[in-house]
Amino acid sequence: MLGNRWEEKSTEHGIDAHILVTHYHWDHIQGIPFFHPFYQSQNRFHFYSFQSKYLGPESLRKVLEAQVASPYFPVNLSMMTAAREFQEISGGDQFEVNGTRVTARWLNHPQGCLGYRLDTPGGSIVYAPDNEPGVPEFDENLRQLAAGADVLICDAQFSPEQLATSRKGWGHSSWLECVKLARQAKAQNLFLFHHDPDSSDKMVDGYLLAAREEFKPSWAAMEGMTISLSEKGVDVALRDSRVGQRRRLRFSATISGIGEDGKSFEEKATVRDMSLHGAYLALTNRPALQSDVRVIIEASAADNHPSLLSLRGTVVYTEPATEKYKTGVGVLFVEDEDRTRD
Repeated sequence: MLGNRWEEKSTEHGIDAHILVTHYHWDHIQGIPFFHPFYQSQNRFHFYSFQSKYLGPESLRKVLEAQVASPYFPVNLSMMTAAREFQEISGGDQFEVNGTRVTARWLNHPQGCLGYRLDTPGGSIVYAPDNEPGVPEFDENLRQLAAGADVLICDAQFSPEQLATSRKGWGHSSWLECVKLARQAKAQNLFLFHHDPDSSDKMVDGYLLAAREEFKPSWAAMEGMTISLSEKGVDVALRDSRVGQRRRLRFSATISGIGEDGKSFEEKATVRDMSLHGAYLALTNRPALQSDVRVIIEASAADNHPSLLSLRGTVVYTEPATEKYKTGVGVLFVEDEDRTRD
């Protein structure tokens, strides 16, 4: 997705980008051979990562070569015609990239991992991937890295219960530890990421709701989410999720949820179109992104007896509606217990 977006915006001069690699585990590097801009000669990429004690000098170059070596990949490294430069760094290093100060710190993860802080003219971003709390040296590294950050992207793979028992020592964290860090560091926004593959959307929703109870400006990272920093603050946008076969319609429903001001609301609204995946609503209130809403629709049963269909949804985008003083709201329906009632 990122490669395609960059290609759409690139010029004849190509892409000149800097890539910060945190560590060499497969889930963090497996997309590299499929990144299309690497195969275009007008592009240039600068890679940064640490020297692994298992690989020695030029560790990242060796990792990339091994990824595409026969018989593991049908295309060898010579087909990646974009210029590549590799720079080895270590925890504690600081350097400048086009007006952005980059700081690296060691995190607590098997075989080593770097966390990064980017101080840009528009604000600060901290990327704190694979890290398990509990070792004072690494905990302090992370607190220093995250201090006052506008955006803190934090490993929240496990539940607090898993982290304390079956997943202890695996090198990851939980939503609760991320919340503690955000509070201690006085971060402005917390983004939970590195979701466990065994966690359902419902479980991640639950982690997010629990995190927001403790630290209101919390978010759950998702595919297509964009975070923009400027002197005006942090802006979050979610990808348009209006997918599936849809039907144009107009009927009334009762909507309840949490507004951008943090207050609960309930109102009668118009459902504009709907699918099995979600709905488009016109509301007077403007619900917060990634907040839960309840959509209650009055339907007719087979015996013409009215029945209330209650659906739980997540707000995935908002936009100005065609009516004055209304907000168009995209809702993605999520798993819920059967709330249909007579």
